[in-house]
Amino acid sequence: MKIKTKLLKYLCSIILLGFATSIKSQTLTVGGTNWTVPITTITEAGNNYSGTYESVANQILLAASVPLLLGNAKVSVHYEPNPTWHNSLLLAAKRTGNGTTLCVLCTITGGTTYLPFTQTAVELFRIQAVLALASYSNIPIQIQLSGVSVTTPVASYNSRIVFTISGL
Repeated sequence: MKIKTKLLKYLCSIILLGFATSIKSQTLTVGGTNWTVPITTITEAGNNYSGTYESVANQILLAASVPLLLGNAKVSVHYEPNPTWHNSLLLAAKRTGNGTTLCVLCTITGGTTYLPFTQTAVELFRIQAVLALASYSNIPIQIQLSGVSVTTPVASYNSRIVFTISGL
């Protein structure tokens, strides 16, 4: 009888631990399409490119979920060369809206102006859950590319933009 009781307590402890772990986890789903920057050909000597290009306001759509027990989370962004990138090219991102949520007291703050980012992650915005699960969908992100110049060697430059979510 004691063995069954101990086994039952052990199993309940494992189940509760698994449940507590899943409650504290946050999720982030990234959607949208690839962005190919439309750079106009230079036809006259002595001219340079405009230098700065912007995607559509909802180029990337994020869906984020932050449980009440976690309370706050930050969404960060960085890029990875894919396979090559030139260090004179600069990427920046901004949040152009809040997306949709059913959580009345939850908030999204920050990230509404362009934030330059590199291969090291930087915080783009924060989500706060108050008295409920903060679940947002279709958070629109706009991307900016700058530093385009005739002095940049001709090549196809590609990068992968990576978003992460973590608790505070």
